[in-house]
This record gives sequence, structure tokens and C-alpha cells, in this order.
Amino acid sequence: MPEILARQGVAQNQIADILSALGTRAVVFVGMMGSGKSTVGRRLAARLRLPFVDADHEIETRHGGMTITEIFANHGEPYFREGEAKVIAALLDGGAQVLATGGGAFLREDTRARIRDKAVSIWLKADGPTILRRVKRRSDRPLLQTEDPAATIERLIAAREPFYGLADMSIVSRDVPHDKIVDECIDALHEYLCGTPVAFANRT
Repeated sequence: MPEILARQGVAQNQIADILSALGTRAVVFVGMMGSGKSTVGRRLAARLRLPFVDADHEIETRHGGMTITEIFANHGEPYFREGEAKVIAALLDGGAQVLATGGGAFLREDTRARIRDKAVSIWLKADGPTILRRVKRRSDRPLLQTEDPAATIERLIAAREPFYGLADMSIVSRDVPHDKIVDECIDALHEYLCGTPVAFANRT
């Protein structure tokens, strides 16, 4: 019991430190589709007591409820990417929050610059088989409407990882309880923002 209480105390101190160091900046998740940006982001936001925003959901809302797939089909990818950049820029002006971005958003240099200026970024890194397993039953991934989704995922990973690697920190997304990934995000944020590792880094 004393050890559990000590861990809880460390966790609360971590969160206070993170929020103080973060100030008005956002925490932005980047990475491939299916890497868990929205799921982990929502849980991290709850832990930090910050608003959670999903950029794709905001884009759909601003298009009268059209889905991302419909926007791609009706207007094309260049139109979507331009709108996505504008939406993310506007969201970043909203102060401290946790923001999940679409898989292609971080490829744009102007978006990366805005995130660097107004946020700290976390790359949720997932491998191809993990991504395929998570998204194969979904029809809302326009870039995967191909004859060989597995090959498409591997091609996208190869093209995008050099850009994702520019994020401030990275966390491996894998099939473990979501709260473990959130714990790792909090540890990484604390070390990045505050410069010191925490006492209970090895969580179970």
C-alpha cells in the first residue's frame, strides 16, 4: 500500500510539472492511421485534465458532417490537405489541449513549424501488421482503398517515418492496455519538458 500511494503521488507531481512546463502549448499526436492517436490522446487528455480535439472530426464538422472519405472523393486529396493544414493552424491557437492529427498532417513543413512553435509532439509509432489489424475492418480510410492494403501501409510507413521522426518524442504503439501507453506518454512528456526522469519509470 505505501508503494502504491507513493506511485500515485509521483504521478500527480508529474502531471503538475507537465502542465506548468507546458503552459499554453498543446500536446500533439502524430503518426500513421491506426496507431492509436485518438484513443491514447483522449485518455491522456483526461489524465492531464485538458480538452481533447480530433483534427479529422473538426474537419468533418466544418464540412457539414461529410466524412473524410467523402471529402477525398468529392474534392481530392490536395483540397483535403490544404483544409487540414488550416484547421490544425486554427486549433493550435486554442491553447493547452491534446490534439490528434491525421496521418498525413505532419508531412507538411508549415504544419510541422506551427506544431513546433505552439505544441510538443508525440509520434505514436506502430508497425505495419499492427496497423493493418486495427484498420482492416474499417471503410473510412481512403488511402487504403487499394487491392493490397498491407503493401500500401508499408509504402506509407516508408514514406512518412522520416517526417514522423522529427517529432519531439516517440512512443511505440503496440497491443498492450491503453493506459500503459498513456503512462509512457506522461513519462516522456515529463522528461522532455522538465529534464528529469521520474522515480517510477518502470510501471507495471
